[in-house]
Amino acid sequence: MRAVVIEQPGEPDVLTIQDVPEPQPGPDEILVDVHATALNRADLLQRRGLYPDPSGRRPEIPGLEYAGVVADVGPRVSAFDVGDEVMGIESGGCYAERLVTHERLAMPVVAGLSLGDAAAVPEVFITAWDALVVLGGLTSGRWALVHAGASGVGTAAIQLAGALGARIVVTCSAGKADRCRSLGADAVLERSPSDWLSALVDAVPDGVDVVLDVIGGDEIDRNLRAVRTDGTIVQVGLMGGGATSVNAGLLLAKRIRWIGTTLRSRPIETKIAVCQRFAREVLPRFADGSLAPVIDRRFPLDEIVDAHRLMESNANVGKILIDVT
Repeated sequence: MRAVVIEQPGEPDVLTIQDVPEPQPGPDEILVDVHATALNRADLLQRRGLYPDPSGRRPEIPGLEYAGVVADVGPRVSAFDVGDEVMGIESGGCYAERLVTHERLAMPVVAGLSLGDAAAVPEVFITAWDALVVLGGLTSGRWALVHAGASGVGTAAIQLAGALGARIVVTCSAGKADRCRSLGADAVLERSPSDWLSALVDAVPDGVDVVLDVIGGDEIDRNLRAVRTDGTIVQVGLMGGGATSVNAGLLLAKRIRWIGTTLRSRPIETKIAVCQRFAREVLPRFADGSLAPVIDRRFPLDEIVDAHRLMESNANVGKILIDVT
C-alpha cells in the first residue's frame, strides 16, 4: 500500500510516498480502507522530529485521524462489519491507504457527514469537547475563551459552545475574525499585536469560566488574568512556547485549575472511553446539523508536501484534508 513516510526530520519536502507493508488486524481490530485523513499541528512537529508517534511504529507514518470503510475485521470484532463507514483517531499511521485500529476506537460516520468530510471531525472536535466540557466543565450560560479561533480546534470549539448554549470569545488574526463570527463566536479579539486581554475584560468583566489554550508562551499569564475565580484553564498545545514568566500567585488567589492534556499519548483504554462518550453525546449533533466540520482545502495524497506548507503558513481557516483514495 502507499503511505507518507518520514525517514528523517526536516522541512515538508522530507515527506515521501512509499510502498509499505499492509497492516493486518489483530483479534479486536478492524482494517480500514482510508478515504481521507487530515492535517494537525502535531504532524508538523512530528515531521521535524519534535513529537514522535508514542507507538514507535515503523516505518514512521504520520496522521492522527481518518475516515474510511472497513475492509476486514478480527475474529473478536462485534461492533463493525466489512463495508461499514468509520472514522476515528490514532497516534499515527493515518497518512496511508490502509490502517488498523481497535474496534472501540472507531466511530460510525453518521448521517449528515460525507465519508470524505468525516476525516475533519475526530481529532479537533474530540479535543475541543474534551477540553471545554469534560475537563473544563463548560455548560449553558458560561463563558469560554479559546485561542486560535480559526484553527481546526478553534472552529470546532465555537460550534460546540453554541450547541451547548454557552458563550465564547476567541482570539485570532484580524483577517480571520469575520469567519469566526460567522460560526457563532460571541466576541472575536485580535490576538497579536493587539491587547486582547483589555478587550476581553470589557466584553466579559467577571472573567471567563474556561480557557482552551493551544498557544502557551506569553498567553499563559494573560490566561491567568482572564479566567474568573474558580475557573479552569486547559492547556492543549504550546505553539508559542512552553517557557514564560507567570504570576503564580493568581493560581492561589483565584483558585484556578490549570490542566495540561493531550489525546495522543493517553493509554488506549482512556482514549476508548473518550471516543465512546463522544460518539454517544456529540455525534448526533452532526446528524441534526448543529455541528459541521469546517474545511479550508483538500489535497490529494501526492500533494502532501504542499498541504504541510499551507498549514505552516497559517493561512487556513479550519481543516486541511488529504484525499487518500
